[in-house]
Amino acid sequence: MKRVRINQGNVGLVFKNGDYQKVITSGLHWLGFNQYVNTYDLTKDFNISLALEILLKDDELVTMLEVIEVKDNELVFVYENNNFKRALEAGRYTFWKGLVKRTFQTIDISKIYITENLDKALFKNYAVNKYIRVFEVAAYEKAVLLIDDVYTKTITGGVYRFWRNDISIKIAKVDTRQLQLEVSGQELLTKDKANIRINFYTQYKIIDIEKALLANKEFEKQLYVLMQLALRSYVGRYTLDELLEKKEDIGDAVFEEVSKNTKTLGVTLINCGIRDVILPGDMKEIMNQVLVAQKKAQANIITRREETASTRSLLNTAKLMEDNEMLYKLKEMEYVEKIADKIGEITVSGNGNMVKQLKEIFSVNK
Repeated sequence: MKRVRINQGNVGLVFKNGDYQKVITSGLHWLGFNQYVNTYDLTKDFNISLALEILLKDDELVTMLEVIEVKDNELVFVYENNNFKRALEAGRYTFWKGLVKRTFQTIDISKIYITENLDKALFKNYAVNKYIRVFEVAAYEKAVLLIDDVYTKTITGGVYRFWRNDISIKIAKVDTRQLQLEVSGQELLTKDKANIRINFYTQYKIIDIEKALLANKEFEKQLYVLMQLALRSYVGRYTLDELLEKKEDIGDAVFEEVSKNTKTLGVTLINCGIRDVILPGDMKEIMNQVLVAQKKAQANIITRREETASTRSLLNTAKLMEDNEMLYKLKEMEYVEKIADKIGEITVSGNGNMVKQLKEIFSVNK
């Protein structure tokens, strides 16, 4: 015989020759020949290598244990003193009763929606988060929800969580704000076979997400092609000169043409516009030469017009002076003054008739 002591908060399992005998609680106990005891902490999980079915034949031990059976496609959340401790996967788990207050929450993860009442703080816990699929949809987005590749519903902005299992869950998102599509560097031929490049843009908005994502493949590329075809059709109807004169009308023409087909894409056009019409290098040089020639011709016309006006003015002045001797004399004195400004010195020689000579210099016999 030997005496053993079991402290508070512990229990002992008595074995004899390796076989389970009984359970003993706190206090002093006597063990018989070939008996020994294994001590267990009531705050810890109950783990033993012996088959649990053998132990559960002891009714006294059964009252001290909490046996949790977790089925396939289930989780059990363990709470100790109302705080989440861990998640149990499929299997059998055993806990000591009495000292620690434990509660258990069974979760069915064979479904996709999280219908259980869970504290949102748990979603940040890795022990829980690894069993959850998370999808985020921004406030300016919409998305289609596909379950096993079948359209289920359209969802708006928010965070969506689903249980992680064998069911396929996908979402496809679109931006519901006003969007812009650039059609850059399009090389097109005019009616007179001139090769030009056009940079074009369109602003649009998605109005039917189901059509855009489910009824069409890559709706943005399809919209891009519609823009290309409309541009090509419009440009091909005009010569280069006509096109340059009507370039402000390109946006309206393309808008009207493309708008006929955007409904099937689930989008609506807001406006279209042209950024640039780019001519090839040789064509640009020719256009510059034409422009220079036009400007020179305009300059010549303006010069001739001014010369004609000047001659007409001189003719009118001459007629006035012919009819008015006083006006003639005033004009004469004006020119004499101008000539005198340019003369630094006047030398008079002869018989001393200085005044007469000056008179002869600056007078004109009529």
